[in-house]
Amino acid sequence: MNNRDNLHRFLFEEAKIRGELVQLDASWRAVLACHDYPTVVQSQLGQALAATILLSATIKFKGSLILQTQSEGPLQTLVAQATHHRTLRGLARWDGDVPHGSLSETYGSGRLALTIQTEGKNPYQGIVSLEGMNLAEALQTYFSRSEQLRTRFWLVADEQQAVGLFLQELPSQQGHKTDWERIALLASTVTTQEMLSLPSTELLYRLFNEEQVRLFEPEPVSFRCGCSRGRIEQTLAALGREEIESILKEQGIIEVDCEFCNRHYDFDRVDMEQLFTEQVKAPVTSTRH
Repeated sequence: MNNRDNLHRFLFEEAKIRGELVQLDASWRAVLACHDYPTVVQSQLGQALAATILLSATIKFKGSLILQTQSEGPLQTLVAQATHHRTLRGLARWDGDVPHGSLSETYGSGRLALTIQTEGKNPYQGIVSLEGMNLAEALQTYFSRSEQLRTRFWLVADEQQAVGLFLQELPSQQGHKTDWERIALLASTVTTQEMLSLPSTELLYRLFNEEQVRLFEPEPVSFRCGCSRGRIEQTLAALGREEIESILKEQGIIEVDCEFCNRHYDFDRVDMEQLFTEQVKAPVTSTRH
């Protein structure tokens, strides 16, 4: 039985190139269940989530990696987040009809940001312009400018699955251009249909059966929003008693909706009074979560 919610790492032992393949199935549909996205928006968000899982697997860290686009066109915002636990969540915002086409047609003028949030450290962020025919090309531009390592992405998504394939030369490769061109050429023969239909091992064998590939144990991927009543209480407490009192006086109740999972939270005057009372007894520390 093929589990379609896995990240597969692999290594070309003779070529000194690493690769990753992620296939999202139930986790991707869990994201879609939270919002009614148009077809083009679905595809872009699915590709972004697949890319984020791939990127999060290239670094050793405890925290989250966020891929975010901000643009002035029809597809205004994409946010895709993956954690070191291989959990994911994402959302998109758009305005009107979103055309299928190049990045400039779908997004308009904009930028792509990658943010690494590591526990106990300041966030690291890299930003590039949204350039190219698709998200894969935009990410390749990012790596060519920041990491200076040859890197390729293949990203596809429909209403059922989101799939990503990633190749990158190892730093020790240092100019073995022939190996890179051969492996990249083999990967470029993959079709959208193959990525969406073939089991992971079958797909990798079809592409690289003439290469010496070491395939590592798969890592499960799942959807997890991460929102909770406690986290929202911390955010509300940070506003201060005076601001909270003003909101309650005007609205009678504080309503909060999580944009990622659509979960709804209500806080009345009793809830907030209890929260501030508990804060007096046990002040909130500055520890990061």
